[in-house]
Amino acid sequence: MVRIRPLEAWDDPRGGQIERVLMDNGTIAVEVLSLGGIIRSLWAPDRDGERANLVLGCDNASDYLAQDAYLGSVTGRFANRVAKGQFTVEPNHFQLNVNQAGNCLHGGIEGFHRKVWQLGTLPDGVRLSLKSPDGDMGFPGNCNVQLDYRLVGNNLYVEILASSDKACPISISQHSYFNLDASDSTLEHQLQVDAKQYLATDDSGIPVSICDTFASSLDLSLPTNLLSLIGQEEFTTTSGIDHCYLLPKTESKLQRFGKLSSPLSGRSLTLYTNQPGVQVYGANHLQGTVGKNQQVLQQYQGVCMEPQQIPDAPNQPSIAGNSLIAPGELYHHISRYQFECD
Repeated sequence: MVRIRPLEAWDDPRGGQIERVLMDNGTIAVEVLSLGGIIRSLWAPDRDGERANLVLGCDNASDYLAQDAYLGSVTGRFANRVAKGQFTVEPNHFQLNVNQAGNCLHGGIEGFHRKVWQLGTLPDGVRLSLKSPDGDMGFPGNCNVQLDYRLVGNNLYVEILASSDKACPISISQHSYFNLDASDSTLEHQLQVDAKQYLATDDSGIPVSICDTFASSLDLSLPTNLLSLIGQEEFTTTSGIDHCYLLPKTESKLQRFGKLSSPLSGRSLTLYTNQPGVQVYGANHLQGTVGKNQQVLQQYQGVCMEPQQIPDAPNQPSIAGNSLIAPGELYHHISRYQFECD
């Protein structure tokens, strides 16, 4: 049984209020905001049965709106980067909002992470809905999005449906920063990844080729201490891991991506997804962001595993194929986050 109850709403400094809901099935509990579809808190037990919050968040709406780390939010209309914020759907050329190193990142400066979603409840979770109008951040088409967070045992399911009345690239992801010790660093966490390929990128994060992980520092087929990656040649330009791994095509079925674990607390998080890519980001540039209790967050204090479509897919047909969602088609993202302890 999932118990769902509203929490005291927050004032939105832009006007109106931000709804907050807590869902708890006795094993894990999740606090969700109507702002950005944000997961503000997620509690799960350690090996001694003690629950702690395992995601990074903020104290209020103003702090969320002031930070640019996308803490716990839903990113879209297109997660990750679109080169120069431009793409073409013949015969039309589109210019998106440019907000990072000359590219459009996570849907632009006023992407889904800053929108106020409609928030309702389900028997086992919550449902958020958003209408993104034609031209929002430069994207074509009126886009309707439905986001479900559901609790099943020791699993959090994230399911996203979206459609547009004009052909448009859509890639929507969940951007929580996980810290399985609720500590100030994740460098002692271990990461294991099933994927055998990743995207090499230019200096601004735009894909240039598909590479095999074999014989490289990105081969994480065995559990690997994150501290050991710092300083490796493949991670110097990004100051740590910030790479998109590619999964085999499986006709949209859930497949295992990998496992983040903490020897200290005994907690682990295994990710399953139907998305073709997962961006792993080690909070390499998080330092200075204000988190809960006005704590200034540190570099490497969290790990993001962001299931998504291929970065820059509208401009990468040789890598991504056809990335467009045409009118009448449905974008479908489902991911399962399984929390365990040894």
